[in-house]
Amino acid sequence: MALDAICLQAVTQELRPQLLGLRIDKVQQPARDQVILLLRGGLRLLLNAGANNPRIHLTAQLRDNPAEPPMFCMLLRKHLVGARVAALTQPGLERLLELELDVTDDFGQPGKRTLVLEAMGRHSNLILLDEDRRVIECLRRVDPEMSAERPVLPGLFYQYPPAHGKTYLSDATEDHFFDQLAAANPERQMDAFLLDCFFGVSPLMARELTFRTTRETDSRIFSLDEAGKRRFWQEIAELQAAIKENSFTPISLWRDGKPMEFSCVPIVQYGELVESRTYPSFSALMDDFYESRERQERIRQRGADLIRTASGARDRLRRKLAMQEKDYAATQDRDVLRLSGELITANLYRMERGQSKVTCENYYDENRELTIVLDPLLTPQENAAKYFKRYAKAKTAEKYLKEQMEIARRDAAYLESVLEEIAEAETEQDFNDIRSELKDAGFLRQKGREKKGLQRPAKPREFCTTAGLKVLVGRNNRQNDKLTRDADHRDVWFHTQKIHGSHVILCTGGKEPDRDSIVEAAKLAAWYSQARESGNVPVDFTQVKNVKKPAGARPGMVIYSTCETVNVTPEEEMVKRLAGK
Repeated sequence: MALDAICLQAVTQELRPQLLGLRIDKVQQPARDQVILLLRGGLRLLLNAGANNPRIHLTAQLRDNPAEPPMFCMLLRKHLVGARVAALTQPGLERLLELELDVTDDFGQPGKRTLVLEAMGRHSNLILLDEDRRVIECLRRVDPEMSAERPVLPGLFYQYPPAHGKTYLSDATEDHFFDQLAAANPERQMDAFLLDCFFGVSPLMARELTFRTTRETDSRIFSLDEAGKRRFWQEIAELQAAIKENSFTPISLWRDGKPMEFSCVPIVQYGELVESRTYPSFSALMDDFYESRERQERIRQRGADLIRTASGARDRLRRKLAMQEKDYAATQDRDVLRLSGELITANLYRMERGQSKVTCENYYDENRELTIVLDPLLTPQENAAKYFKRYAKAKTAEKYLKEQMEIARRDAAYLESVLEEIAEAETEQDFNDIRSELKDAGFLRQKGREKKGLQRPAKPREFCTTAGLKVLVGRNNRQNDKLTRDADHRDVWFHTQKIHGSHVILCTGGKEPDRDSIVEAAKLAAWYSQARESGNVPVDFTQVKNVKKPAGARPGMVIYSTCETVNVTPEEEMVKRLAGK
């Protein structure tokens, strides 16, 4: 979600005592929409004017800066380095914040500068004003063609965004609320009514007020009786009190390990479907929330890149294999070529140069007649030699194609396993390991002279069975190899039968494992495989000493001599329980 006006007020109240009087030592612009002010005392103030994530907060994240700072960054350095924070204000309940700064010009004369952050979605902007509130420069220039109502260009006086015609939620009175409710369409949803009539309330907060009133998020106005309307107003009044008293709690909501929403008041509308996390400060909340979201976006992009690489290589192998199979089928008719050469040789006395065909008695087939096509430009002896040569070539091709088809099938299966790894990857390090694996396997090119640096491969996934036995699950093919290679020969190895998936090791400590632990480890093997969404998945298991890796095999490819098989159904709840989540 974007930073709404109420959360922005909470952030402003939190930042004000921390920033006032501090000196700006450096200005950085690590990304097009991001500016970081390095303040005396080691504080880093992030101002983001991006359309998706506009915000302001203190950050502990270190970001890489471009080799050449952008022009906007250079201008901010000229005006702001050495300035001191004089005030931090939020006009009304707007998604707008002004950072007022005391500066000294080149002649030692004191002056004023104002840095304005407009955190308004796709209209977000970062604007530097002089002491007369004229625009010195802005991150995004808005000319009259883009907005005749409110252009934002150097030299123009700064104007606040146009009036919205709504009442600030914090200023709404009880009488005004009931008047608006009475005039509203009864079919209108309650959250939509709040967004229509009041300013400063986000869709999340509108749904929350609705839920607290009716225990539903999509209730309509006509469903409210008089008592319900009073409860509706009471919920709004409690939020107004929190705004006026600055009584806020930094809370973020997570689902399946991913950041979903954040708020300055407790959110109850999702019930137990989400995890609620409370933070010591709004800066800590947003630093963690957006860093996790940006990291997952980077991971998603990197995953998409690897999927394109692996699937493209797999599809090329499939096309190559289809052509090889066609050529291999043609070599199976090579005996006809040998027979043709022998019959031509046996009938040389009957043939003359320039013939395009000859009809001979096939003494291998009860002397039935066989017509053989000839090259009229060649002698009979040369035609016979040509057929024998084609026969020898087909015989050699059969052996070569058989080997190449086996390699293509092996590589296609390997790439299928890599695609399964990518689908299961959870961290950026997982993708780094898979990328490195693809480079070593020759499916991904090195880009110039890449620095190898220190490799820190991710650790395998670790679980604990109900009986207390440790279970290790590989994250990628190279880790699968290492996991099996390093395991005690008495440990138990698991893998889905003829289905791509992770190697799973049940650490037994040399003892006989209980049946429940074997079933739980088998369910982990089924979960971390292509059969995750299936039921009754066959999983093979055997002692590690029975698992061998053939010479020259691709990473993750093994053979095993003896095994038992158990059929299981993957269960997400069991996986979370064994992981201790």
